[in-house]
Amino acid sequence: MADRTELLRRLVTALQRPGVDGVLGTADVLEDLLLLGALEGKVVIGSMNRGGLAGTVFELDDRFTGYHATRIDRMGWQGGKMLLRIDPDDPASVATLHSCARAVDELAERGLMAMVEPFISHRVDGAVRNDLDTAPVIRSCTVAAGLGSTSAHTWLKLPVVEDMEQVLAATTLPVLLLGGEVSADQHQQLAAWRKALGSPSVRGMVVGRSLLFPPDGDVAGAVDATVGLM
Repeated sequence: MADRTELLRRLVTALQRPGVDGVLGTADVLEDLLLLGALEGKVVIGSMNRGGLAGTVFELDDRFTGYHATRIDRMGWQGGKMLLRIDPDDPASVATLHSCARAVDELAERGLMAMVEPFISHRVDGAVRNDLDTAPVIRSCTVAAGLGSTSAHTWLKLPVVEDMEQVLAATTLPVLLLGGEVSADQHQQLAAWRKALGSPSVRGMVVGRSLLFPPDGDVAGAVDATVGLM
């Protein structure tokens, strides 16, 4: 990930595969891809809140330091993505909730997708950890669904967890599956994705490192296998 040229090469490879609709990224990555001509005919989603840096004391004060709705609209992108981590013990979470609600409204006013990625999070030995048990994931998605004055353009980006059927039953909003961390057992990961994709509310997947940096290094193969699930 630290080698930008290699990251762009892998992104271009993924975007060229049949069945890949588009890309989610920060302005620096998307502008590089735009200059490379890799975004023609693709859905493009801009990453909005980038202030909560991993490993910092302000990690959960996740301010909107990336894209804003006006810029997303001017660029001709199709929507914006926001990370919503809620720590019941951290008062900074309410500021993130407020910022996300405003972003949902600002995107909706322009007819643009608001992609919300929610988690219930906790600090464990000083590090932020997302709670991937079924009940916290359900709570996070119901909170995210209620943000803003309309949900007409809100999509949820959710992790694939056990009892995914219960999670998906908790919302009527369209859902995109989060790929998660790179798994050593790619077959098991694909099986979990295939099962979740069987739900009519799931419209697709947003996968990063799992496809760009698969264990065997075959980006095209990993992308094709994932597209095949759909």
